[in-house]
Amino acid sequence: MFELTECWEKLREYYKAHRFKTILLYLLLIFYSAIPVFQVPFLDFHTIRISSLMDQRILENFFLYYPSQSRVALADVSPVLQKSIIAMEDDAFFTHRGINWNQLELSIQGNKRSSKRKRGGSTISMQLVKNVYFTTNRSVIRKVKELMVTARLEKEVSKAGILKNYVNIVEWGEGIFGAEKAADTYFKTTAAKLNVNQATRMAAVIPAPLRYKPSENSRYVMRRSGIIRGRYNSVVLFPEK
Repeated sequence: MFELTECWEKLREYYKAHRFKTILLYLLLIFYSAIPVFQVPFLDFHTIRISSLMDQRILENFFLYYPSQSRVALADVSPVLQKSIIAMEDDAFFTHRGINWNQLELSIQGNKRSSKRKRGGSTISMQLVKNVYFTTNRSVIRKVKELMVTARLEKEVSKAGILKNYVNIVEWGEGIFGAEKAADTYFKTTAAKLNVNQATRMAAVIPAPLRYKPSENSRYVMRRSGIIRGRYNSVVLFPEK
């Protein structure tokens, strides 16, 4: 508490001595944090082609490959896949406002009890924001910006617009982005024709797409796809309010 008070006093003294500079730096910080927010309203009418995560993967691979993506309308994505993703990643998608505070609290408590980070509290909206505007690099500043943009996203974009962009930019393997490309790569079909087995497997690997493939019978994929099938019937797509 003493250190915090001392720090606050120093900030007050600096503000008094450099008032104009402090205000300018504060405004620049706010503007910098809010830059992605300006692009958010367009997501309802356009589907993202290149995300920050795609750019990150390009750099990580020294420009040796370019991410492959096939955009489709939400109507051309099997409802089975949509429900599977929601069942596994964000079962409160249609009721929260971008941040599921209950799940976030459970995540924090669970991770405190373990030395390893086991569960996340990110909603589909938060994952979309992170993938589109930021990278996988973790920092407090990035997380704050992510929450700010997520709040704007939920205010400006419909749930259908959020889900449409999510299924088109989510990573499903090395250089594989979007449901259409993943369905073709792993099951030689389209996103519209995915069956329950294929869809639950695709949703199962979303947290670790570079380690597991939907088409492989790994213990990880089988276990998580089983969990999804158990939750599947409780998901109602776009319920009436």
